Amino acid sequence: MRLIAEVDLRINQEVRAGRLKAATYPVRGLEGSCAAVGLNLRPVDQLVSTYRNLGDALAKGSSLDALVAEIYGRLTGASKGKGGAMHLQDQAAGFVTSTGIVGSGIPIAVGLGVAAQLDRSDRVVVTTFGDGATSIGAFHESMNMASLWKLPVIFVCQNNQWGEHTPIAEYAASTDLAGRASAYAMASARVDGFDPVATALEVRGAVERARRGGGPTFIEVVTYRLTGHSGVSDYSYVPKDRLAQAMERDPVPVFRRRLGEDGVVQDAELEAIDKEIASEVDAAFSKAVEEPFPPQSERFTDVFADEKVVQGL
Repeated sequence: MRLIAEVDLRINQEVRAGRLKAATYPVRGLEGSCAAVGLNLRPVDQLVSTYRNLGDALAKGSSLDALVAEIYGRLTGASKGKGGAMHLQDQAAGFVTSTGIVGSGIPIAVGLGVAAQLDRSDRVVVTTFGDGATSIGAFHESMNMASLWKLPVIFVCQNNQWGEHTPIAEYAASTDLAGRASAYAMASARVDGFDPVATALEVRGAVERARRGGGPTFIEVVTYRLTGHSGVSDYSYVPKDRLAQAMERDPVPVFRRRLGEDGVVQDAELEAIDKEIASEVDAAFSKAVEEPFPPQSERFTDVFADEKVVQGL
């Protein structure tokens, strides 16, 4: 959680300072739910994310250096600088892809679930998406198929209560998103996304069910967006009282305090973690800006199919 928060903060600082020219989408408020998902997955398990992907990628175990370099568009990035912040991926960590179109990763995850089932493996697939994605047709088609075929797919709705600039109550007739799973006879749960322990336990149960062939689960993780939609956007339209209430539950500082008060970790250990992460993040950003951009000779590589390969088919 601390690593996600630190990288997210640094990205936003770099964008606002004009040193990083990229479309970025803050994850503040989602750190706990992202960590809860990553904690329960193995490298072989697969995750499909959205353009608000930083927390998912880091929690899944993606390389910090490769992700930061990719956000800067450098050759050493996870996609050789061609994906950027909106399209992070790291196949080695099982972080399959991020999609820039709302909800478009959901059917991809279902396809991966079909593959896992055909492989007769115990591989689990997770797809994360915002509350707004539950309004598109592909969401309902995917939910139906996953339930019908008992696919090992976990649908994690990161409900931050805003569809870009529109509050959920203004675009959804029913704000009980977890309740939508009942239409597909799918197991579901609604959990407090500001409580990483409760979220982790809910995800763990869903993962175990999927591994033993029990089919998919829909988990609505209720949080609140603590920033604007994008890294530089205004969010004065957010009700000040609601935002203030949510800020009081900012998951990283609240959980840090909880660990100390419960005697789980000593303050000195927490401070050591903070310093270590700050050092790692400084090093990753310093390294990234020194790396080269992709050369012109690479502009079509991994973008278009090789003509000879296509002819061979």
